[in-house]
Amino acid sequence: MMPRCSVQSNDVQLFQSLTGLQQLSETHRFKAWFLDQFGVLHDGKQPYPGAITTLKNLASSGAKMVIISNSSRRSSTTMEKLRSLGFDPSLFVGAITSGELTHQNLQRRDDAWFAALGKSCIHMTWSARGAISLEGLGLQVVENVQDAEFILVHGTEALGLPSGDALPMKLEELESILEQCAAKHIPMVVANPDFVTVEARALRVMPGTLAARYEKLGGEVKWMGKPDKVIYKSAMALAGVDPADSIAVGDSLHHDIKGANAAVIQSVFITAGIHATELGLSSFGDVADTSSVQALASKYDAYPSYVLPAFTW
Repeated sequence: MMPRCSVQSNDVQLFQSLTGLQQLSETHRFKAWFLDQFGVLHDGKQPYPGAITTLKNLASSGAKMVIISNSSRRSSTTMEKLRSLGFDPSLFVGAITSGELTHQNLQRRDDAWFAALGKSCIHMTWSARGAISLEGLGLQVVENVQDAEFILVHGTEALGLPSGDALPMKLEELESILEQCAAKHIPMVVANPDFVTVEARALRVMPGTLAARYEKLGGEVKWMGKPDKVIYKSAMALAGVDPADSIAVGDSLHHDIKGANAAVIQSVFITAGIHATELGLSSFGDVADTSSVQALASKYDAYPSYVLPAFTW
């Protein structure tokens, strides 16, 4: 029997280092596994070594697996992306993305904050990565800040146009538009809270960077996704489990691990993802120094239950 690891313990934060997930899986402590995708299962271009086999082994053990992702795309798109990379979507109970939560809230507007947003928006989206459709939301995309009632941020590469096309822009140009928005005091909805993500071993700037910039300008931001515990609650509801039966796996201390702490569930920190450089790791699968992990966890005020070099069995 493996020792139980506390989420947080006063001055000393405890975690257990693992070489693979088999030992943890065989305890059968967790009925549901909430898995991040970028930096854990794949790098946006290809699966990480051992990830597909590890998923199959977890499924064979009876684990309910849910993808929880800060992707600004909808859940169905995320599952298709996984399929295209060689993963079997049937292994998962489902997927919950920040993009899906954003779409549902903008569509239903049964929340007082969303109900008050209005319909006209400045839309920041993707270009090279593929623009995101707003079909079915009844929104009016505008180019002039003076005509906008809120900002919707799906990406960091382009400005959405009323025609549905996207005009490529540099990050600095988008930030300049945010300065105008802040002067008008309109709120922002960010459909991907990540600051950066792993893409083919490089780090790409994500919408959370724009949102953080907007907050510094004094703007109001609605963060849709991790580390907010709402995405974990949605995952637990989907899997039909309680916090005690759940464990989250992710590579971001600020988003995945801090979110798991907030939801009071156990967590596995994958060191090969976005923190690899900070931890001094040069190759996939390198083992991080325990004291370096502890220092980084303290820096982000996010405390994993377990630490693993990569999502392997």
